[in-house]
Amino acid sequence: MTNAAFDTTYLAGGCFWGMEELLRRIPGVIDTEVGYTGGWLDNPCYDDTHDSKSGHAEAVKIVFDPAVLPFEELLVHHFFHMHDPTTPDRQGNDRGTQYRSAIFHVDDAQRVAANAAVERVNQSGFWPRPIVTQITPFSRWWPGEGYHQDYLVKQPHGYTCHYYRR
Repeated sequence: MTNAAFDTTYLAGGCFWGMEELLRRIPGVIDTEVGYTGGWLDNPCYDDTHDSKSGHAEAVKIVFDPAVLPFEELLVHHFFHMHDPTTPDRQGNDRGTQYRSAIFHVDDAQRVAANAAVERVNQSGFWPRPIVTQITPFSRWWPGEGYHQDYLVKQPHGYTCHYYRR
């Protein structure tokens, strides 16, 4: 999906199945893909992400239309409401560095917007503890295995610990 009017970002907030399912429903999101980023191992597979074997996070690649969904709003109104960004390396029963909360920014504008979003959400008092989300430069994307793509569409009663907190 290539279009100069669209932007791409990479977000991690726990198990990528639940994140992808919620992200795909947001107006302005054009496409999603689950995969791995933020680690040191080339071409990781799902098992490589556990026990910090690869350093990668389970993440979602999001192609979005910034005219409909500005990046900072994606973070403030969606990303920080669909997972708990105050728990390091954990979402619900899922524990480990692969489940960390992270924003992998692709450029300086996304870095600035990510820092502003964290500040806005922290100041709002929405979460009782400070946000621990990592804001780090994007480096390389490794698509997840086919059975992980659109997992909750294929398995509508599958496991997820993601939901909107309002």
